[in-house]
Amino acid sequence: YAWDANEEYLFKAMVAFALRRYSSKSTTQISNVLLCNVTDRVSFWFVVTDSSKNVTTVPGSEVEAAIRMNRNRINSAFLLSDKTLQFLKITSTLSPPVEPSTPVWLIVFGVVLCLIVAGIFFLVVAGIQQRKKKNKQSTERENLEEKGEVTVTVENGIPCETLDLKAGHINGVFATDDERFTSL
Repeated sequence: YAWDANEEYLFKAMVAFALRRYSSKSTTQISNVLLCNVTDRVSFWFVVTDSSKNVTTVPGSEVEAAIRMNRNRINSAFLLSDKTLQFLKITSTLSPPVEPSTPVWLIVFGVVLCLIVAGIFFLVVAGIQQRKKKNKQSTERENLEEKGEVTVTVENGIPCETLDLKAGHINGVFATDDERFTSL
């Protein structure tokens, strides 16, 4: 964006603000911040003078610490980030990437392993229930066959309908409600 006198004033004000906040002195003024070698690419260096002596400069380490402490406010004032507003000799304040305490592959592995264990458990329980049901049916058939009440016919390996030989079996197709027209 366009760097003009107003932007320079804002930058000086932000540096003065940072120094005031850092050192808790209200002696730093905007006029104490001097910009030098300003270029068209918005590149410059600056010096902060001590307002009480007006000749000496504030030590660089103090200015660096003040900017580092208030860097987010300076970035916000210019609507920039640490990638776009760079101070040489001052490390950026970017936070390191967040790494979860547990690796992602371990979480995925745990979920898949739980699903496999749940599936195996389901198959075992279903097999046990099926075997109990089959054993119960076979014992009931054996009991009925021993009594002679049921005849089991097996066709092609499939047991057919059981018949009660004592009571007989009525075929519903030939039985009618109205047998008055049929003589026996």
